[in-house]
Amino acid sequence: MISALTTLLAVTAIAQKTDSIPKKQYHTQRLTGNITLDGKPDEEAWNAIAWGGDFIQWQPNEGKPPSQPTNFKILYDDRFLYIAYRAWDNAKDSIDSRMGRRDEFPGDWVEINIDSYHDLRTAFSFTLSVSGVRSDEFVSNDGNNWDPSWNPIWFAKTEVDAEGWTGEVKIPFSQLRYGNETNKVWGIQVTRRLFRKEERSTWQYIPQNSAVWVSRFGELHGLKDIPFHRQVEIAPYVTGQMDTYKQEPGNPFATGTDKKINAGLDGKVAVTNDLILDFTINPDFGQVEADPSQVRLDGYQVFFQERRPFFIESRNIFDYKITGSIAGGDYDSDLLFYSRRIGSAPHGSPTLTNGEYIQYPQNTAILGAAKFSGKTKKGWSIGVLESVTQRENAIIDKAGTRRKVLVEPLTNYFVGRLQKDIQSGNTIIGGIFTAVNREKGMEHLLHKSAYTGGFDFLQYWNNRTWYLKANLIYSHVNGTKEAILRTQTSFEHLFQRPGAPEAHVDSNRTSLTGLGGTFSIGKGGGKRGKYGQVWKFESGITFRSPQLELNDVGFMLATNEINHFTWIGLHFPKSFMVFRNAGINYNHWGKWDYSGRFLYHAVNVNGNVSFNNNWSTGSSIYLNTYDISNTALRGSSAIRKPGALGISGWLSTDSRKKVSFGLDYFTMFGEGDEIGENSVGLSMNLQPINAVRLNLSASYGYYWRQQDMFVANIPTPSGTERNIVAGLSQKTLRFTARLTVNITPELTIQYYGQPFITRPTYKSFGYVWSPLADKYNDRFYVYQPSQISQLNGSYQIDENGDGTTDYSFGIPDFNYVQFRSNCVVRWEYKPGSELYFVWSQGVTDVSNEMHTDLFKSLADNAFANEARNIFMIKATYRFLR
Repeated sequence: MISALTTLLAVTAIAQKTDSIPKKQYHTQRLTGNITLDGKPDEEAWNAIAWGGDFIQWQPNEGKPPSQPTNFKILYDDRFLYIAYRAWDNAKDSIDSRMGRRDEFPGDWVEINIDSYHDLRTAFSFTLSVSGVRSDEFVSNDGNNWDPSWNPIWFAKTEVDAEGWTGEVKIPFSQLRYGNETNKVWGIQVTRRLFRKEERSTWQYIPQNSAVWVSRFGELHGLKDIPFHRQVEIAPYVTGQMDTYKQEPGNPFATGTDKKINAGLDGKVAVTNDLILDFTINPDFGQVEADPSQVRLDGYQVFFQERRPFFIESRNIFDYKITGSIAGGDYDSDLLFYSRRIGSAPHGSPTLTNGEYIQYPQNTAILGAAKFSGKTKKGWSIGVLESVTQRENAIIDKAGTRRKVLVEPLTNYFVGRLQKDIQSGNTIIGGIFTAVNREKGMEHLLHKSAYTGGFDFLQYWNNRTWYLKANLIYSHVNGTKEAILRTQTSFEHLFQRPGAPEAHVDSNRTSLTGLGGTFSIGKGGGKRGKYGQVWKFESGITFRSPQLELNDVGFMLATNEINHFTWIGLHFPKSFMVFRNAGINYNHWGKWDYSGRFLYHAVNVNGNVSFNNNWSTGSSIYLNTYDISNTALRGSSAIRKPGALGISGWLSTDSRKKVSFGLDYFTMFGEGDEIGENSVGLSMNLQPINAVRLNLSASYGYYWRQQDMFVANIPTPSGTERNIVAGLSQKTLRFTARLTVNITPELTIQYYGQPFITRPTYKSFGYVWSPLADKYNDRFYVYQPSQISQLNGSYQIDENGDGTTDYSFGIPDFNYVQFRSNCVVRWEYKPGSELYFVWSQGVTDVSNEMHTDLFKSLADNAFANEARNIFMIKATYRFLR
């Protein structure tokens, strides 16, 4: 292994080509005098340094002169980096000064990217709009990942004058990471957006076909003797919260009103110039926007994006996707670290007797968490995260007598990540280790401990246009026989499935050990064709062994899979004819299980174009030719599913306009109408004035299956098991509204609301007869009317027709309605210190009442008086050193 790796490194080092585009240099110098940050770079101190300029268009007419010139200057002292912008504009009245919240990039802006590590892979991005809105991102993976959750402290002002607009920026060195060398060389890139033309121009020319960003930056020279700034930030918070909801007579835990006061602390401490410690004690995430409503009927987990500030900042270091393919697939959601596991809802579910009421914690409290992360000058990326969640008990009351029931044990979570750049980032090797350890108390349900680890390798060559990626992961979980048996028979594993020689249930096991990984090769850029077109591709294989288990602190949909994927793209990044850019892509997928059975084959062709008027459209054709599911029957035999043809399309108008629209549709059908789906979505964006923006969207979907929708696995009196299936008709309706009012860049009001309803109804009940039969109807036996009847909320089955019920199962139809909204007033009254006023409202109703139409049911339930209202005030104050 080591010999092969050494040989590969040597060969790829030889294959590296010298970039023919020279890197520009800007020479700064130390500030002498004073600068008043007012957006007008007219102080004498600015005259000591020359303007940088000579920008070139990046979009839409790559390589041509920009419509309007741009200049910048850079100075520094012991504490700050100062940047001045002159954005020339001969049409002053056309400068767009629309407002937005932080990180929304509204209107005209200028941006600087700073590779202070000078590792040619990562950078800090600071964007200043003409309206004064600040946006910032952490750039990683050589520009292929931009993380807006990074929120440093920095200062900026702008001014519009007769010649265009100007800006001044002051960035504390404490917010950057850099080495301790006396004379520093940093990578920099300056980009300007000319809003009315949707034009980007850059100081350092980086061809769009290069597939990289940070590694091609120009260079900043002249930084000397910058002292080490130990960043120390302490941000205590206090919250006051009141919940109002419908009172439940007799329930001592539902009096109609709850009140509480809470406090906690967040902090940052720079250990060295390039390594930082983040910590939080009793964190509060009350101002975080609610998750969108989701319902899945296929048994798979629902994945939700992380929204909590502590976990999303610096997440690029901890991000470990097992696959991450361009072709895409369900396997792409699998992660070794899924931070939503920390502080999730408790796992325990106590059983209540008559007359008992329960007070159940909605989430597991995080007692504290700490992150140690950064990157050294020698190319080591380091990330360590430690978190402890509280022991949670449900309180059960019966006639005033109360008892506690453990629903979540005290748990420790650990994640360690290490990467090393070699050959200026052209070779990257890394590893990850995670650990979950729980106290005693719920051994019957949860693993005592869970460990995962992984090794990853990335190699670029030919100016980073080609790459080779590989990783290998493992998992090991320990627990009682009961807990490990639960894992073996869970949806993700299904060891009990007949006809699966690669896995079998062992009720005496107390541990499981699994493997997984991915190998892929791809081309992200390269030589242009006659019309500027670039061929790109990626192909690979990803696998999950039957015993792999990641869901204690990771995310994994299924095991016992070997997936192949290939993506080929022909992209036109440069403007030509009536197009700003265009692309066409081909994808195909194949899947096997560990017994060697072929499970799945599908192909897809999709294309998209953006026109010179900034309208864009695209469409896709998807064909699934073969599909066998090992999970659809929840542990019974595998079943063949019908193939399908899917067609989708979308259209969006120019989003820069005061009014813009978007439309998308999808239709899918199987041969013989065994399966089908129709959905349509419409969105509208309104910006009546620069300070107000309204986004409205609505979508409707209708999905059906003729016979193969799983209902239940039911034992029969004869000792066999019936896999009950039915036809399905599911209707889903969703509305979303977002209103943003920007009083100033620091004072904003935002409202988010989403009513949602989905209604699955079942018919034509039967059971699986021959699950792998070639013909669809040969796979099922459908009950005759004389064999099925309803009684007391369940279906009674008289299979042999003797007048006696042989078995029964519940009526699976349901009506799921949810309404989630929040209104947040956010005031950053000083840099890094904020005041929040929050009103959240939510209602969830699940019932079997199907008598009203979809719209009426949504209105009757989503906006009923039973909604829970949460009113919260939160104040934070950031102490800086």
